[in-house]
Amino acid sequence: MSECSSCHGCGSQAVVELSRPAAVRTVALVGPPNSGKTTLFNRLTGLRQKVANFPGVTVEQHTGIAELPDGRSVGIVDLPGIYSLNPRSEDEQVAYDVLHGSRAGTAKPEAILLVLDSTNLARHLMLAAPILALGLPTLIILNMADDLRNRGGKLDLRKLSHELGAPVALISARAGEGVDEVFDFLAGAMAKPLPTLLPVLHDVPKCREWAGGVGTKAGYLPPIAPKWTRRLDAVFLHPVAGPLLFLLVVVGVIRTIFMAALPLSNAAQTAIAISGKWIAATLPASLLTSLVVDGVWKGVGSVLVFLPQVLLLFLFMGILEDSGYLARAALIADRTMARVGLQGKSFIPLLSAYGCAVPAILATRTIENKRDRIATILIAPFMTCSARLPVYALLIAAFIPDRHFIGSIITAQVAALLGLYLIGFLAAVVTARLLKSSVLKSAQAPFLLEMPSYRWPTVRSLGLRLLDRAKVFLYRAGTIILLVTVVLWVMAHVPYTGGQEPIENSLAGTVGRTIEPLIKPLGFNWKIGIGLITSLAARETIISTLGTIYGMDPDSQGLDLQKALRQDLTPGGAVALLVFFAFAMQCMSTVAVVRRETGGWKWPILQFAYMGVLAYAGAFLAFHAIG
Repeated sequence: MSECSSCHGCGSQAVVELSRPAAVRTVALVGPPNSGKTTLFNRLTGLRQKVANFPGVTVEQHTGIAELPDGRSVGIVDLPGIYSLNPRSEDEQVAYDVLHGSRAGTAKPEAILLVLDSTNLARHLMLAAPILALGLPTLIILNMADDLRNRGGKLDLRKLSHELGAPVALISARAGEGVDEVFDFLAGAMAKPLPTLLPVLHDVPKCREWAGGVGTKAGYLPPIAPKWTRRLDAVFLHPVAGPLLFLLVVVGVIRTIFMAALPLSNAAQTAIAISGKWIAATLPASLLTSLVVDGVWKGVGSVLVFLPQVLLLFLFMGILEDSGYLARAALIADRTMARVGLQGKSFIPLLSAYGCAVPAILATRTIENKRDRIATILIAPFMTCSARLPVYALLIAAFIPDRHFIGSIITAQVAALLGLYLIGFLAAVVTARLLKSSVLKSAQAPFLLEMPSYRWPTVRSLGLRLLDRAKVFLYRAGTIILLVTVVLWVMAHVPYTGGQEPIENSLAGTVGRTIEPLIKPLGFNWKIGIGLITSLAARETIISTLGTIYGMDPDSQGLDLQKALRQDLTPGGAVALLVFFAFAMQCMSTVAVVRRETGGWKWPILQFAYMGVLAYAGAFLAFHAIG
């Protein structure tokens, strides 16, 4: 692009027609939230992708490789969703810096894929002017082509391309329609249109006026909202019916997670037990066999059996998100957030914390108000993350009978799991209220949210999501949990006397018995104490720890983990352990991210101590109340 000589510094630029460019090596994927950008990223890269952080910051980035038809490959960087290039939040600043080539350690992209929602073009086109003004080869991708067509919307692509001075592709990333044109652009097989004047707009009202004019000249006819969309919103966004339906959805999800995954977990547990016995019978009796069977197999295997529950959780979260329902839930939650001093933007990070607190804390970068952002960071770990789910499932199945609680819909086990989710949420709400009425007090910010259309989630999108989460779960099992298990096995054999010494006399046992007086008032013994220590690396590590300890103990070697726990824990102790895990921080990765996001140790130390005291007090009360 070159400056227009006829405007004498009027702020306009001319898009110069170029020959068909060569294939690029690095492309930035840009677009507003809810434009289908991530769906297109998954469509282009498939499984050739990874998650990392931008150098110097903890904003999560997805990078992937798109394979071109001619065998070449292109690197794609999925930038955070933005509405403009006037950065107000930290993730918007990252997108701005990367596109301008000013982000240290990150190469400036050679081209841009700008993804816009074709059903909401008047608003999304506002991003086109500043993006095209960067002067990089850009493909304007109008997503949701099937929605536009099915709802009676129209658009003249050639006129729009002429008005923008950039190639335009109408696609449906969800269905794969038109994606070949994106590959053509990446390969350099798509020519640019005739030159046109492009105003450089930074004022929002002027940019909105320009976007509307471009859409009118391109014959854009916005689609009509379907009657069923309006009818669903009338129910989902109703001030009374909306929250009740949301509660029913939560109950249904939790019930299904616990009930549907139970047969799969039991089958996996049986398979691991049988295979462990086969390995023990095949290998000669030795320390190595003990390490493999009693340490690794029983330790790591005891965690792997809960993979079905974790995947079901993310399946439901994916369905709710891809269908467009979660945006409505955020709007409903804004009313509750306002009562505790937070804004609706806090809901999305808190919701993602049910998967993992680390990306949830990273997601708070969309919150412009610093005090609101810190408050959201401090309460996010109270949400019941997927790492707590295996611990909950193990203890609930071991100590709470599977009998009807409320009719035939909710059993006592489902009610217990729902209660644990609830007390975590209530702890977050109360803590937020305390923070926002004292040290983090600030003015209430308005909450603006764009409602995406209701859509049917695709099997491909959900499958990629589940495969990604399975890889994360298995990676943790194969690294952190495996390492902790091996270290624990070694500590359980030190000092080595050549015989079968009681495990309580080992180094591991000594550590456990040292802290036992501190945790005995909670109903915990030294074995649970060791598990609490190792769970600081990752919450679910307590399961592998107990699996290893009980697997090496002659008194419980032939028992499964649930039966072994019933020997050492009273029902009151089991409930106390559940309450402890509901409140305690117990995740060093989260502590590290909080320190980095808040710029020091003050807030993470305060957070860790506060959650620890709350966990101890809650467990103490639970144990002495039940006995």
